[in-house]
Amino acid sequence: MRILITGASGFLGKFLVEHFNGDGHEVTAPSSKTCNLTVQSSLNQFSGTKYDRIFHLAAWTQAGDFCLRHPGEQWIINQQINTNVLTWWQTAQPQAKLVSIGTSCSYSPDLPLTEENYLTGMPIDSLFTYAMTKRMLYSGMLAMNKQFGLRYLCVVPSTLYGPGYHLDGRQMHFIFDLIRKIINGKNYGEPVVLWGDGYQKRELVHVSDFVRIMLELDRQRENDIINIGAGEEHTIRDFAEIICRKVGYEFAKIRFDTTRYVGARSKMLETAKLKNDMLNLDLIPLEKGLNETIEWFMKETYKVHSRV
Repeated sequence: MRILITGASGFLGKFLVEHFNGDGHEVTAPSSKTCNLTVQSSLNQFSGTKYDRIFHLAAWTQAGDFCLRHPGEQWIINQQINTNVLTWWQTAQPQAKLVSIGTSCSYSPDLPLTEENYLTGMPIDSLFTYAMTKRMLYSGMLAMNKQFGLRYLCVVPSTLYGPGYHLDGRQMHFIFDLIRKIINGKNYGEPVVLWGDGYQKRELVHVSDFVRIMLELDRQRENDIINIGAGEEHTIRDFAEIICRKVGYEFAKIRFDTTRYVGARSKMLETAKLKNDMLNLDLIPLEKGLNETIEWFMKETYKVHSRV
């Protein structure tokens, strides 16, 4: 297949590019330096190729309290990106199936996190703008299908984890931030301060599991939206204890700062639809996946510190 991937240099994008290259597909993976998606004509350079799939992963966001500090910019930039991708899809690549990434942030905390509620209710205020740009992306895909018959699939992931995450100074998703803080507490005696009381709950899916499941769904389904989650959540304290055991840090030394931003108290996706489609989920066990991630993180941070 001929495949174009936006956001190919990101955490998920790198795994997806590696997978498709390994299978011998023809992959186009532009970076933001060579293809600024906020510019309407940016994708025209690829219009001469007829793609079978467009994987739209690109989004302007970061973890933590980033959404609180950049709501206006998030609206403008992400709307530009999504509108330009949808326009290019419709005008230059109507034969391609578009696979996009949604976000669990789009769900209202007051409703079950089932696919039929993706566009229903109000997302939490702190993530409202980013959540609504993802809802608008999905609405655009629905509109393109309704008027032009274009084919799509929207997959909504839980938080992804695994080796290969960015270590470039951007704010990290919670699990990588936990690993970083606890490793630094062990190796350099830095205080380990976690945001919130530690009883907020999160769900993790290993990035390699996510890629495998997404591609299987792509083969099976079109014109649909499907959650991809593990079907179980754990408290921040649970995750911290696993990391402490692996790193050799005393959990009792951790301090919890209840004045800091924590987002939703719980965010576990309903996965009945996924389980109905997938005969065999076979997810990597949490502790095994975390051990692999921690080992990678320790090696990478050692490389950084050894160069200083």
